[in-house]
Amino acid sequence: MKKVKAVSLDKLIEDFSLLEQKITELQGKNNILDIKLDEASRLLKLGQTKETCMKEECATLQATIQGLQETIQTQCDLRDENDKLKKNTQYLRRKNKIKEQAHTSHVERIMMEMEALQQNHKTELAEVQCDMRRKSEMKETELKDAIVRKEAEIQAMKKQLKDQERAKQSEIIKRQMEFNAKLARIQSTSVKAQHQDPSILAQNIFKRKLQFLQEEKNRETEALRRTIKELEQQLNSPHDSRLKRRRF
Repeated sequence: MKKVKAVSLDKLIEDFSLLEQKITELQGKNNILDIKLDEASRLLKLGQTKETCMKEECATLQATIQGLQETIQTQCDLRDENDKLKKNTQYLRRKNKIKEQAHTSHVERIMMEMEALQQNHKTELAEVQCDMRRKSEMKETELKDAIVRKEAEIQAMKKQLKDQERAKQSEIIKRQMEFNAKLARIQSTSVKAQHQDPSILAQNIFKRKLQFLQEEKNRETEALRRTIKELEQQLNSPHDSRLKRRRF
């Protein structure tokens, strides 16, 4: 038979009190842990919610970053294209400058040629004017000589016309005197002879001859006048043209 040890009651009560105290402490710690667990769960849910929001924001940011990358790539492409355009512009400017220099040289050469042509034209014009002046003076001298000759011819023809008119007048007077003499002889014949047809016929023939001579004299006079008028017009025409040339 086992030997029963004696147990002190005070010791037992003290141990029990310590145990209750530890249990109470453990319960307090459990409560704290439960509170912490609830807080951790709440924080976990909040973290999950934040994670979801962060994922959405991350997706949005990734889309934004993708857009920015595309924009940057577009800007890079535009920058490359801009560089190419700048290089092309510089090349075109250099080419245009070369063309402008060539055009300027061409224009200067043309201006020099034009000045040379103008100088040659002035020289030729001066020579032509001098030659025309000399020819005009020679022509004027010739025209003056021709005018003198024509005036002499006109004076001679006028004198000839006057002589012919005097001769015709003398002839007409002579014929009139002959006619008057014949008429007087005819009138001195007998009255019977005056009524005869042959005497009247002779008288009419003589009158017609006299009229014919008068008409012929008038025609010759008119022809001479026309000739003189034409000569005067010929004299005036070169003189007028010479005056026009002088005005020019």
